[in-house]
Amino acid sequence: MKAKSSAHYQREFRKRLRDAGLVKKEVWIRPENAKLLAYAEKQLRETVDTFDLAITGGKMMIDSANTWTTESLFDALQGASMFRERKASLELIDGVEPALHITMHEYGDLPIFLTVAGEQIIAESVLWSAEEVRDQVGLNDAVLRTHKYFPLSTISLDTLAHGKEYYHMFGALSSTSDLANVVFEIEVLASNVIQATEAYAEFLQTPYEAQA
Repeated sequence: MKAKSSAHYQREFRKRLRDAGLVKKEVWIRPENAKLLAYAEKQLRETVDTFDLAITGGKMMIDSANTWTTESLFDALQGASMFRERKASLELIDGVEPALHITMHEYGDLPIFLTVAGEQIIAESVLWSAEEVRDQVGLNDAVLRTHKYFPLSTISLDTLAHGKEYYHMFGALSSTSDLANVVFEIEVLASNVIQATEAYAEFLQTPYEAQA
């Protein structure tokens, strides 16, 4: 049977919504209100007499007691065994968008950056710069065909502020995830970065050639 593309499932999803009598409306909001909009959208798919959208003082009230922020996650992670036993170290980087800098000592001091962005926790690590790749077309093709073998992680090619391109490996999970799942995500990402470097080594320059 021929595999269906993601576009097929998108069409089917929209068809089910239309068949349920729903209509699409475009809205403009501030980015920090994305979570509120997602919550409201789910509620507004119900009939007026059944949805449960609490509004107080003009603001939607959403239970966020179990939702992590970057700062609260920093406090909680310090008590995790990985950090207590000094297998990894943790630093909070302040800024407009705070981030956690994690150094994985068991993986050669591999750096991982973790942020909470709305409904997601993103953990990512740099793989290589595009300049370190000897065959970028071949690497991109190999990544598309094989990255599914690295559980919970995805590879992207991003342009950083200084204009250089880097391959990143990242994982995402809900900002309401248990702390144990966050720690597991960090450990899996570190392992996958090492394995990816080994798996795609044939497409990379040798350290000597990269420095030449």
